[in-house]
Amino acid sequence: METEFKDTKDLLQDASDYIHFFVRDSTPDSWVLLLQIILKLVFLVGLIYFVDFLIKLAINAIFKIFYDNDKYPIFKSIYQSKITNSFAHLIALFFGSFALFSIFYRHPKSFDFLERMIGLTIVFVFAGMLYRALGAFRNYFLIVKDYYKIIALNAVSQTVKIFGVFVSSVIAISVVFGISGSTILGSLGAITAVMVLVFRDTILGFVTGIHVATSKNLKVGDWIGIPKYNLEGNIEDINLLTTKIQNFDKTSSTIPTYDLLSTEIKNLQGMSEGNKRRIKRSITFNINSFKFLNRETIERLAKINLLTDYLEKRLSHMVEERETLKNSDLIINGKQLTNIGVFREYVVNYLKNNEHIDQTEMILVRQLENTTHGMPLEIYCFANNSEWTSYEEIMADIFDHLLVASKEFELEVVQFVKI
Repeated sequence: METEFKDTKDLLQDASDYIHFFVRDSTPDSWVLLLQIILKLVFLVGLIYFVDFLIKLAINAIFKIFYDNDKYPIFKSIYQSKITNSFAHLIALFFGSFALFSIFYRHPKSFDFLERMIGLTIVFVFAGMLYRALGAFRNYFLIVKDYYKIIALNAVSQTVKIFGVFVSSVIAISVVFGISGSTILGSLGAITAVMVLVFRDTILGFVTGIHVATSKNLKVGDWIGIPKYNLEGNIEDINLLTTKIQNFDKTSSTIPTYDLLSTEIKNLQGMSEGNKRRIKRSITFNINSFKFLNRETIERLAKINLLTDYLEKRLSHMVEERETLKNSDLIINGKQLTNIGVFREYVVNYLKNNEHIDQTEMILVRQLENTTHGMPLEIYCFANNSEWTSYEEIMADIFDHLLVASKEFELEVVQFVKI
């Protein structure tokens, strides 16, 4: 190995000497030094590019074999992120650093300057390789469809990038000016408090990204609602500082990412994936329209198919009871039915026989607390189609029917009129 290095050094020195003496013998004295340095620099750069090309060609040829094979997502993600190119650049630059002395040993001043420039380039290429490594992780999780880890990686990667820029800058300054890194860091102590204030949102975004990823409450593509901002739509992107939401009116909104940790978020994705959507709406009735039902009214309402079995059974019980009941001529005595109670039974049966209502979920019709406007009757159930247009049509059909059907029960729906 040492013999091979020695042979390479000798070969590079011979090429450098050839350039050196060729320029000296064929150009005016005033131009000799400048042309020698320029041609040797071109030779060095050409060597670096040549080595880079060969290594890149070899590595990419190996990785490309596995690129289209889903059995090797790691190889595919590495190839897509072009880490192999950065690795080839580093090897080529290290070779250039090795070749630098052999080519410029006759020009020590140029050697010192170029050594620092190559060192600076190595710092930036290495930083770029680390950034591409983060991209490789992201590509891998995209391939395996682990979207929650992508959110965490977004937060981590952007934090690492910011920290990486800072560290790379310190190292670059150290390489170029020959200053100790500890000296540079020591001088930054006075502005630490200011940096904390500047990066407040960044720190909060990082913490939020980790929380979202570990709790698996949200991910890109989820349908969410944020009451604080009156927003409802799909998450397009979650990064370190902002979260982008595509609203249903085709507009886009951005909120601070740290709000995902401190604000109420309704995740409606489960409803969308299950193709179910809740219906929760009430009809307010005038309490003065409530009344007991006499036998004639019960017999009339019994002709409604959804109430026939229920009313016939209740009517027979009422008739049997009133045969022995004292003061049976008063309707308030004994068992009785009300128009609002029978209507509530009708609504339950209507929902249970509606093909657009999911029968595996809760179906509830309940009275809410009376208000100055009347008594709200709330309908709670789930439509079996979560698509927005279909859902609205289903809900509209249900309440169109119930609002009109309430007239059969002599119920008065309250209309709120602004005065």
